[in-house]
Amino acid sequence: MKRFTETEGWSGVGPSRRGSMAAVAIVVVLLLTSCTSSADEAQTTSPVVVSTSLVDGCADVVAATIVSSGNTYRLSATILSADTGWEKYADAWEVRDLDGTVLGTRILAHPHVDEQPFTRSLDDVEIPTGVTHVEIAARDSEAGFCGDTVSVAVPGR
Repeated sequence: MKRFTETEGWSGVGPSRRGSMAAVAIVVVLLLTSCTSSADEAQTTSPVVVSTSLVDGCADVVAATIVSSGNTYRLSATILSADTGWEKYADAWEVRDLDGTVLGTRILAHPHVDEQPFTRSLDDVEIPTGVTHVEIAARDSEAGFCGDTVSVAVPGR
């Protein structure tokens, strides 16, 4: 089994395989974010961001979507992290306005060692009128908020 550690990187994986693994992760993210929505929902999908901080042990947001649902929104975030188990894993992600105000938090209840990247959603997020974009940031249980973030446009604004 291939595992990522901060001291050894991807064990048993050479540089050329690392590039292949990154390409596979990007394809998975594209597939996960290409779902269609019903005619009543407006959806915004973020661009795919190639992670640069995974080697530092941070949790990175690599993609995000936002769907309007009446007066609230459903956000989904795809996270790539160097989870090793209960001692170190991506344990939450936040939705913030561009001033840094937290609008919602999705707690991640367990490590995702063998599921990378992974996508989780947060329903019923209230986004104040006038906010046109939100930022999604992931938290690592050891390193905190230090990884790549993604900004998405709020549908209809």
